[in-house]
Amino acid sequence: MSVVLLLVVGLAVGVTTVLFGFGGGFVTVPVIAVVDIALGGDALRVATATSALVMLVNAVVATTATRRDVLARLRGRRALFVLLGVGGAIGALGARFAPDLLLRWGFVAYVGVTVLDLLLRPGFVRAAGAGTERGTSPGGAWGDWVGGPIGTIAAFFGVGGSVMTVPMMRRSGLSMTVATSLANPLTVAIAAPALAVSLLSRGGMASSSAGLVGSVDVVSALALMVGAIPVIVVLRRNPPRIPDALHAWTYIALLVAAATTVAITG
Repeated sequence: MSVVLLLVVGLAVGVTTVLFGFGGGFVTVPVIAVVDIALGGDALRVATATSALVMLVNAVVATTATRRDVLARLRGRRALFVLLGVGGAIGALGARFAPDLLLRWGFVAYVGVTVLDLLLRPGFVRAAGAGTERGTSPGGAWGDWVGGPIGTIAAFFGVGGSVMTVPMMRRSGLSMTVATSLANPLTVAIAAPALAVSLLSRGGMASSSAGLVGSVDVVSALALMVGAIPVIVVLRRNPPRIPDALHAWTYIALLVAAATTVAITG
């Protein structure tokens, strides 16, 4: 895949970072899996590692551009951030040595179960509370302990954690706009240690795998970020107004698209 095409894909990464809190993970993993398909069984391993770099940078940019009163909802959740980070390191280390089939079909199953949960259980398509920016705090329905499993699973599959944190925040009464905004700083907590592990480990990959720093395809990551960052800045300064229910349905549709792409590239 050419650098120009990666730049274009980066635009989509930027949009999903701002509007859905993905940090780019659900776009990056399928795309990098295709870009590095010549690596065979290592392609998805590189994709999850590269996703950590893209998500970290994009989530930091998105977080710095988020309103302070929105970020204040995470005040006092230090333990949650610490556990997300610990889980992120554990998940990234596990992904370096996991079989390709586990990474690929685990990703598909993980997203599939999540989509079913979002469709069958109440509280996501229509928020459990008012569904507005005045909804309850994101910690009302879940404790800090969830940071460990969320960080581990998210880093293992390279997806940033928003697929679990956004539904949790929705079910505590927050609008999609606020929930996806808060997903970005939570993604930073997961992606930073996950990236450190990925840069320090090739996870058993052949030393002949060119263009990698550790397990990270840095060139592809940079191309995606160059396309994404201007979009993130523009959309944060001029956020589009999307009906809450439509926002939620689009979130679900993107999860389905990401899982389908990973499945068919196998």
